[in-house]
Amino acid sequence: MGHSIKCRKISPGTASGDVLVSRDPISFYGGIDPNTGVIVEKGHCLEGKCIAGKILVFPHGKGSTVGSYTLYRMKKNGVAPAAIINEEAETIVAVGAIISKIPMVDKLDGNAYSNLKDGMRVEVDATNSVVNLL
Repeated sequence: MGHSIKCRKISPGTASGDVLVSRDPISFYGGIDPNTGVIVEKGHCLEGKCIAGKILVFPHGKGSTVGSYTLYRMKKNGVAPAAIINEEAETIVAVGAIISKIPMVDKLDGNAYSNLKDGMRVEVDATNSVVNLL
């Protein structure tokens, strides 16, 4: 394994995959198609991209509390992200990750959050509060 980054656990679990970075906040209710996992919010930096199976990196969530349930629906439909890394978690996304059993972390040590780039392979080990660069 490569470099390990300490972080704060929001939702336990472990997942690995390719990083998909959004520098824009994400709304799971209305911003993502819950049947396909494709970002549909007009003007969003990831508009048209699919988040299914990705390690989704974004600053924080936004929008309606229905976003928690939408994330759960995406998990049931098999189009949810494998894991979530936030700069700083907020309640809507945190609740959605917890009820969907999606590993989620935030508050990465140092400037590690800004160093994550599209296509990097990482393992999010939320249970042990670490992100491993593969």
